[in-house]
Amino acid sequence: MKKRKILAVTSTRADYGIQSNIYKKIEASDNLELLLIATGMHLSREFGHTIDEITADGIKVFEEIPIIGETFEKARIPHEMARLTNRLSEITAREKPDLMLLLGDRYEILAAATSALVMNIPIAHISGGEVTEGAIDNQIRNAISQMAELHFPGADEYAENLIKMGIDSKKIFTVGDPAIENIKNTDFLSVDKLQQEIGIKVDEKTLLVTFHPVTHELENLEQQINNLIAALRKHTGYKIITYPNSDEGSEIIIDKLTAFARQDYSVKLIKSLGKLRYYSAMKHCGAIVGNSSSAIIEAPFLKKPVVNVGNRQKGRLMSECIINCDNDQSHIEAAIQKALSNQFKSIVKNSRSLYGEGNTSTEIVNIIEKRYR
Repeated sequence: MKKRKILAVTSTRADYGIQSNIYKKIEASDNLELLLIATGMHLSREFGHTIDEITADGIKVFEEIPIIGETFEKARIPHEMARLTNRLSEITAREKPDLMLLLGDRYEILAAATSALVMNIPIAHISGGEVTEGAIDNQIRNAISQMAELHFPGADEYAENLIKMGIDSKKIFTVGDPAIENIKNTDFLSVDKLQQEIGIKVDEKTLLVTFHPVTHELENLEQQINNLIAALRKHTGYKIITYPNSDEGSEIIIDKLTAFARQDYSVKLIKSLGKLRYYSAMKHCGAIVGNSSSAIIEAPFLKKPVVNVGNRQKGRLMSECIINCDNDQSHIEAAIQKALSNQFKSIVKNSRSLYGEGNTSTEIVNIIEKRYR
């Protein structure tokens, strides 16, 4: 029997890390063939050239599509979307995939979905139905959901949101979030090995920090990152900080964090930790700080305190281990102190994951195989 072609698009370290087990199971399938497209931040030296992580995992990249330019001009993102749409249309016309597999809410993924829609390629969408009120991701995610044929939300509430959007419940399969499976199956680095690899101490006072642009609040971005850095300066422990994603405004965050790291020996700024080191840092650190979705989804599974700063993740399901605060410096400082307190750690120990228990990749691949025999 001829294998069905599954064209998948990955553009960031985050979405690759979440989907890596799905890609591996598609590659191992007797019925499916993976055509993996790497684009966006994966091919940028500025953001860590994370395509190297894909190849190191032994996953074959079918084609690379560079789209990020050398400057951060205002119209950069629409230009990137146009480049990706143009190249993807050529690939889909040539390869005639049976399905396009997409995750989440990035602008690159919207470009891919648009290309698939107009070329009559069915879309399977992972992590639809979620809510993030502080970013344009919300509108992008919902737009992709409306284009998709299959839906794999991470929780029952998100499945209900899809139904409220008018999507047929027969096309929705609540499989849990793929990130939970990833972290459940991770063979974590020891704290000694992690410290050796990243060059900074990791203990119960160490913070793991990621802060992305809040795309609905770009006029306040410089003040927001200044406040976060000021709060981090007051913290006496070590700080492991990763680069933001490539959304508009990321250059401001990178410049500020680079200056901070040069001035403070307790800061280690890393473009990309990679999945293994990132999850190991999450496991061994004292708390996670910033506005990354990984702090909302993965950290509760590891029973780690989280300080969620600002509105980027507003609307997501949140565990008891998450402390929400605004962008005020004093409020961030107070939240960090609370997160590291013994009293809050006792709450964290009894918190639970809201995004499934981790068999997502097998379920997704089985559903796709049955659907596209």
